[in-house]
Parts: sequence; C-alpha cells; structure tokens
Amino acid sequence: MVRYILCAVKYLLAFIVLYLGLLWLSQRVSGIDVALIDSVVATLQTRKGQLLVVAVVVLAAMYPKWGFITRRVECDMEEDREQILAAFRASGFELFSEQEDKLIFRADNVVRRLSFLLEDEIEVTQYGQWCEIRGIRRAVARIAYRLDMYMTNKRR
Repeated sequence: MVRYILCAVKYLLAFIVLYLGLLWLSQRVSGIDVALIDSVVATLQTRKGQLLVVAVVVLAAMYPKWGFITRRVECDMEEDREQILAAFRASGFELFSEQEDKLIFRADNVVRRLSFLLEDEIEVTQYGQWCEIRGIRRAVARIAYRLDMYMTNKRR
C-alpha cells in the first residue's frame, strides 16, 4: 500500500511540474509579465481550474492501477536467457540483479529512469512454460512484444 501511495504521489508531482512548466513557457512566449504563482491562483479560482485539480488528483490516484501490467511470453528463463537479455537491451534496459527464480532489470541510463519516474524496475519470473514480465506498462508491452518475436524467430 505504501508503494501504491508513493507511486501516485510521484505521478501527481510529475503532473504539477508539467503544468507549471507549460504555464511558465506560455507566459514567456506570449510576453505576459505576471508572476507564475499569480497565474496559478487565478486559475484555481475558476471552475475549470478546480475541475482540472480534481481530474489530476483522480488520474494520479488511479495511475498505479493501470500503469503497471504483467505479460507472459512462452519461453524458459534458462534456455532462452540470451533472447531475454537481447529483448531488454534493445528496449533500453539492463540486468540489475539476479536471483535463482527472478531477473530484475532497470533502465540503462538516468534520463530513461527519470522518464519512468524511477518506477523502471521490471521483474521476469518463470511461470510454468511462460516467462512473466511485470512492471511499468509502456516498457513491459514493448519488451514482451519484442521477446515474443525473438522466440518466434528462434523456433523457426
């Protein structure tokens, strides 16, 4: 539960930083000479501004639910280790740690880690004849697709 709340707070902070950055940029481009805090206060006093706050808070609270997934690819962690490592490398991830039943990958550079809000840890575990890939949605979907292609090519 603590991790869920932490993830939601990170996402909320990312929204706030994005909003403030866009507001600041729009003020500079349009030549408006108003303090950023005054613009934020003026926005929050409108109905649309209040709805924006509610929408952002709800979206941030829901993010941990739909932002992380588990995908399965038919392969074996030991026999197909090279394909697994290649799929992760091609997606910008490197092996971070290894346990007897689990591989843990992280993004290979700081910029990519920050783009994932430091939620870039992806776990690979064996589940019967499947490898389960668990982590942030946008990375896991790409990796699972790429690994599935590698496995299809290996079987040919």
